[in-house]
Amino acid sequence: MTKAEIVEQLHEVMQFSKKECIELVELTFALLKEVIVTEGKLKVSGFGVFEVKEKHARRGRNPQTGEELTITPRRVLSFKPSAVLKTKLNGTGV
Repeated sequence: MTKAEIVEQLHEVMQFSKKECIELVELTFALLKEVIVTEGKLKVSGFGVFEVKEKHARRGRNPQTGEELTITPRRVLSFKPSAVLKTKLNGTGV
């Protein structure tokens, strides 16, 4: 689903103008991004937890050439779904 589809669904359900829906969706995503960047963790009840994890530098290999190299340290975003979402995904939920 794209942002445009989210806006369209919101417009149909809430009866807000499309402009208001676009602003609402953009503001929501901006807020989510800001929390993840500043706090490093975002928990959405009934949905899951987004968490920034630190990856340390490690040795790797170029699969095409076999050349060894060092993979630089970086931050990655991980997602762990809630039990409620897992249940829905596996078809055992309401």
